[in-house]
Amino acid sequence: MVNILWGVFIIIGITFSFFTGKIDIINNEIITSSKSALNLMMEMLPLIAVWTGLMKIAEDSGLLNLIAKKLSFLLKHLFPTIPKSNEALGLIASNIAINMAGLGSVATPFGLKAMKELQKINDKKDTASPAMITFLVLNTSGVTIIPTTIISMRMLYKSANPTEIIITCLIATLCASIAGLILDYIIRRKNGNV
Repeated sequence: MVNILWGVFIIIGITFSFFTGKIDIINNEIITSSKSALNLMMEMLPLIAVWTGLMKIAEDSGLLNLIAKKLSFLLKHLFPTIPKSNEALGLIASNIAINMAGLGSVATPFGLKAMKELQKINDKKDTASPAMITFLVLNTSGVTIIPTTIISMRMLYKSANPTEIIITCLIATLCASIAGLILDYIIRRKNGNV
């Protein structure tokens, strides 16, 4: 659906620029935005590589399992349908911990693995389980203590104070997480999935 929407926007933009005689603006934007996107990717790649490596070390050393055990009290209440020994809880905890560090792109593999594990214990394979929906809500709104990626982007674009957004990001993500989990709980309770 989103692809169709973006496709329509692009076609409308090109058509409008053609009829107004400003097709050269579209050509210039295509070239400059492609160059800007490539430059941004090349500048962000080292940061993502370093944090991905650190998270792999944390996973192999058992640090993520330790964090998962510390979060297990909270997770068993958020995900009552997941058995305590299931690997999905550890993957969910890892995803949450990485998101708290503001590294959403590094957390993605853990999120995908968690969803795969949750699908294994899902009774209806063609429908998302309540645990999958709760995880999606938590992952999407995830509390960010240190927005590492945003800070690094602000540094790349020469912000005067790149870390000034930490408190506002923490408040925003905390509010989003609480609101999302409350709404998820209300809907689960209404559907009898508590």
